Amino acid sequence: MAQPNATTVSGGSTADFQLSKYVKLGYHYFIKHFLALCLIPFISFTLIKISEDFESLYLTLNYNLATVSISAVVAFGAMVGFMTRHRSIYLVDFACYRPPDRLRVEFRKFMHHSRLTGDFDESSLEFQRKILERSGLGEETYLPDALHRLPPQPSISAARAEAEQVMFGALDNLFRATGVQPKQIGVLVVNCSLFNPTPSLSAMIVNRYKLSGNVKSFNLGGMGCSAGLIAIDLAKDMLQLHRNTYAVVVSTENITQNWYFGNKKSMLIPNCLFRMGASAVLLSNRPSDRRRSKYKILHVVRTHKGADDTAFKCVYQEQDDNDNSNDDNQNRKISKIGVSLSKDLMAIAGDALKSNITTLGPLVLPVSEQLLFFVTLIARKIGNPKIKPYIPDFKLAFHHFCIHAGGRGVIDELERSLRLDPVHVEASRMTLHRFGNTSSSSIWYELAYIEAKGRVRKGQRVWQIAFGSGFKCNSAVWEALCNVGPSPDSPWLDCIDCYPVELVQ
Repeated sequence: MAQPNATTVSGGSTADFQLSKYVKLGYHYFIKHFLALCLIPFISFTLIKISEDFESLYLTLNYNLATVSISAVVAFGAMVGFMTRHRSIYLVDFACYRPPDRLRVEFRKFMHHSRLTGDFDESSLEFQRKILERSGLGEETYLPDALHRLPPQPSISAARAEAEQVMFGALDNLFRATGVQPKQIGVLVVNCSLFNPTPSLSAMIVNRYKLSGNVKSFNLGGMGCSAGLIAIDLAKDMLQLHRNTYAVVVSTENITQNWYFGNKKSMLIPNCLFRMGASAVLLSNRPSDRRRSKYKILHVVRTHKGADDTAFKCVYQEQDDNDNSNDDNQNRKISKIGVSLSKDLMAIAGDALKSNITTLGPLVLPVSEQLLFFVTLIARKIGNPKIKPYIPDFKLAFHHFCIHAGGRGVIDELERSLRLDPVHVEASRMTLHRFGNTSSSSIWYELAYIEAKGRVRKGQRVWQIAFGSGFKCNSAVWEALCNVGPSPDSPWLDCIDCYPVELVQ
């Protein structure tokens, strides 16, 4: 007798549960569509009135067909224009990380530590010494903790520590300067070419600052020193899609795990040039941010020469084949991975630059310069091919130049090929001297230099140009929205009066 009763109770409970579930679903549906349900009587009444007056309305429209048609076309065009309009993207502010003084590396200290590691032969040590002397770097650049130790300790935990130090340092400065809360960030783009751990660097930032769960995050790896502008371009496109939000772009490179301990000359050059650093840029598509923003982005032009094998391999990460170093320590065998720089690098960079400015020129140059370029091009094609190609005067289009501080040779070549004055490359040379080649973030240290000098006035245009492995040449054009001063935590604030310095030739 007890068993049927239990079954009956169970069945009754199930029925009650099902009824409760449908009641809840009905309740949620009613609340969700409450406004629409309230409009049903109004819509019904309107339809009845329209049906009553349909005949008179038809006669009216029949006599005014042209007017109605034009009005409909105008309304449709206005709607399409509003939905597809290009949103202005503003640079609210940016920050560059300045490492602590204890991480400075003087030439003497650099060479002393290189010798004590026991990994480099005399020829390699002498080669590094000459590169340092001719590089354009000063005595106050920075290397991460792991490379100050003897012996160096390039572990993944040390590489994570470096990444956190530079990225979080730049972001802390940015959030403090702008007053924007991390939860307000809708798009996050991080670029670091040679260090891509799991979880990603972008995930490290999401975790540290507790960004919202629907943040659109991206992590760009292996894209070289020009990746900072690729990240800007990606963030710009995302801000065209998502309204009323902020985007943060973090650009850095990791030195700890990418120090080369072998004796291949072409792979020793990055040891002498690359230094630690990072930048964080805050972009906005909110019209209300225009008044407090520093710049408005005008153009981003990207050129990729990767289809050419020589260009593809001119900056190439690989395992060396040099067996002349001390191999007693197994860790040194594992660490003999480096980035090789081809002797054709400058020629390839020049070709990439030519392609880039061919696209950029019509967007920024005055008509007079474009006509001269076009006439010279036609004369070379149909007349005398020995006529020298006309190099447009980009000083007529830009007031300030931020050329990637990849090395003295890169800056010299662009100064010559673009016919720039020393003042136009001053920011690049001084950034290389003070901070070294900080990879994709170097163009932001340069813009910080120009701001610290008080040179950026309202309406002036800034040209950032960077080169990177692949091989790529990328440009970004910004227009100043005000007379721009330095950010509160500018890396140049306590030393700007000491620059420019006289460089040793």
